[in-house]
Amino acid sequence: QQRVLLECAWHALEDAACIPGRFDGSIGVYAGASLSGYLIHNLLRRHAVDPTPAGFGVLIGNDKDYLPSRVSYTLDLDGPAIAVQSTCSTSLTAVHLAARALQSYECDVALAGGSTVRIPHGWGYVYREGSILSSDGHCRPFDHRANGTTVGSGAGVVVLKRLSDALADRDRIDAVLLGSAVNNDGASKVGYTAPSVVGQSRVIAAALATAGVSPASIGAIEAHGTGT
Repeated sequence: QQRVLLECAWHALEDAACIPGRFDGSIGVYAGASLSGYLIHNLLRRHAVDPTPAGFGVLIGNDKDYLPSRVSYTLDLDGPAIAVQSTCSTSLTAVHLAARALQSYECDVALAGGSTVRIPHGWGYVYREGSILSSDGHCRPFDHRANGTTVGSGAGVVVLKRLSDALADRDRIDAVLLGSAVNNDGASKVGYTAPSVVGQSRVIAAALATAGVSPASIGAIEAHGTGT
């Protein structure tokens, strides 16, 4: 997961025409990853995570806490390197925190994203009624037949910059983030792994308020739909 995210970070900076060694400013990294299946299924069968140099190498090469600092070290980025973990919303939360860091001038460019590589590849799962996993291997968000999610692998990174700086530098701008918000449902939901209508409504209202956008002007909604 560290290697895959590192590749994505490199490509993202290249796509943004941002060369770390030549950039006059600091570049931060905000990212997260899921539990390392590679560590559990491959490495720990042969090696123990112990205080020896070999054990320490296994730890820092696979523990998700070292993910952003690995990117910062390898690409020589001297902004904040913050590991973000909020389960399903990790990557979006990383974008939120990175945007806040830019607004407070903790860095001048920020990488935000996440990585998940499921190991072993091709493994299925055992369905249990009431669990978050789909009974037939299909995810149907916003559908009356929705009864769970599925698992997969993927990684993604975006390059964020203050709009004024991007305009001044004549950067290609793919999107403008007008505002964002983060909250939690607390205990007001059906179960621990399910969102609540109240919590979702509050965070959407907060994001709209931060962005100064009227709900009536919204023409499309993109959502993280797991069908759970």
